[in-house]
Amino acid sequence: MLRPRIIPCLLVHQGGLVKTQGFKSPKYVGDPINAVKIFNEKESDELIVLDIDATVHGVGPNYSLIAKLAEECRMPLCYGGGVTSAEQAVRIIDLGVEKVAISSAAIANPALLGGIATAIGRQSVVAVVDVRKRSGLFAKGYEVCTHNARQAHKVDPVELAVRLQEAGAGEIVINVVDRDGEMKGYDLELARKMREALRVPMTFLGGAGSLEDIGELVGTCGIVGAAAGSLFVFKGKYRAVLINYPSSAQKDEICRRALQFTKN
Repeated sequence: MLRPRIIPCLLVHQGGLVKTQGFKSPKYVGDPINAVKIFNEKESDELIVLDIDATVHGVGPNYSLIAKLAEECRMPLCYGGGVTSAEQAVRIIDLGVEKVAISSAAIANPALLGGIATAIGRQSVVAVVDVRKRSGLFAKGYEVCTHNARQAHKVDPVELAVRLQEAGAGEIVINVVDRDGEMKGYDLELARKMREALRVPMTFLGGAGSLEDIGELVGTCGIVGAAAGSLFVFKGKYRAVLINYPSSAQKDEICRRALQFTKN
């Protein structure tokens, strides 16, 4: 039986594990390898690790870190950061990673996804689309952004996601910048639009503050990936650093929400 995937998303900045708000003000929350060990113990469905420095500084993937993560990780691992070629993606997969995430390079050149899919298999190619609401008094809708939300692209996110799907992405991750670190819930309106438009697996990131938020997402969209950062590294209103993950019983309840969606 297919089940929703509940996925911690870890951000790496200057070698450490951090959490941001609105893609800004990274707060150090620990060592990435130690975090992986804890998520192993908690039997996480998957894990996403994103190096938020690589693209901004124009450097390639950190293969040394990737090798350490893959060696420790006992769950499917998706890694992103600085990937601009099929050769880099092959090397990452060879280190033991299951999925490779590409964002700005894929948006600049969607055909890149096809080449990477040929090299490592479409199921291992993940396109990440960072989205935010347009700013300005009369602005409406959303825009796509890259380079840690420093560059804006006047393109409709849903249309872009479909284009990346057609180009070769085996999964699409939608990351909502406005909700990053806010812990006030997913953008369900955007999630619904993406769910209706795409055929490949989807994962939504940005805004989860409780397991109820995840339940609302799968109740709205069905069998999707529900990713979160702050929810799984902070605890309580003062955001004390404490890595956590739902129990089997809590995950079963979330799955029931997804099953209800499919019946409707």
